[in-house]
Amino acid sequence: MSGNISHSSITKEHQAYLRSKKIYKARVLFAQIFLLTAFIFLWELAANFRWIDPFITSQPSRIIRTLSSLHGEGVLYYHIAVTVFETVVGFVLGTIIGTAMAMVLWWSDFISKVLDPYLVILNSLPKIALGPILIVWIGNGIPAIITMALLISVVVTVLGVYTGFSQVDPHKIRLLKTFGAAKWQVFQKVIFPASVPTIVSALKINVGLSWVGVIVGEFLVSRAGLGYLIVYGGQVFRLDLVMTSVIILSAAAAVMYQGVVLLERIIVKWQ
Repeated sequence: MSGNISHSSITKEHQAYLRSKKIYKARVLFAQIFLLTAFIFLWELAANFRWIDPFITSQPSRIIRTLSSLHGEGVLYYHIAVTVFETVVGFVLGTIIGTAMAMVLWWSDFISKVLDPYLVILNSLPKIALGPILIVWIGNGIPAIITMALLISVVVTVLGVYTGFSQVDPHKIRLLKTFGAAKWQVFQKVIFPASVPTIVSALKINVGLSWVGVIVGEFLVSRAGLGYLIVYGGQVFRLDLVMTSVIILSAAAAVMYQGVVLLERIIVKWQ
């Protein structure tokens, strides 16, 4: 009887805790929506009353008209699709190649020590400086843009994932070796599972880096995509087009980031 009373008391406390967490999340969501709505409202208001110059800063109603115009011309989804395609390909390649290189570095201490200074230099190098070289080598098309995204994300992935591999508990590795595990088995059973959070963190960083690489590439060579629209809008002083492209870019990057967060939740449940 007393056990039932105690269980009931704990359950109520647990329910109260869950309710408070839900209320807190709802308050955070409400504050986020309120902040965005207030910003859009004040932006529109300031432009209508000429507190700011809408020609320079644009305004929400002009952005909606620009979106409608691009949709009517049939080019809106084409430019979005080009940029998203380049970003996803650069993101996936950067993650796969970077993780594979980190595995090689973990596997061979000799290769790791040889390549260490070169990776540091490549990580410090502003990759945009390689843009003209990529254009000469690869041409002024989508492959050059994807390569730019790849260059920006791959070195960060290598360093981040390799650091994760190196920080795995050495006692676990020693235990497996005591039972005669081969190096591949140590990697499969300990290193890789323990480094999944690090790899997911690298994915999150790569999302932003891939977008940076693609937009920089489109600034240099593209004839389509959101980066192209931004450059074109700036050249002909259509700042509504520039601001519209930036907002589409922000929304697309947020969706891609949420995709990685969803992947992280799936992996955590799977583990």
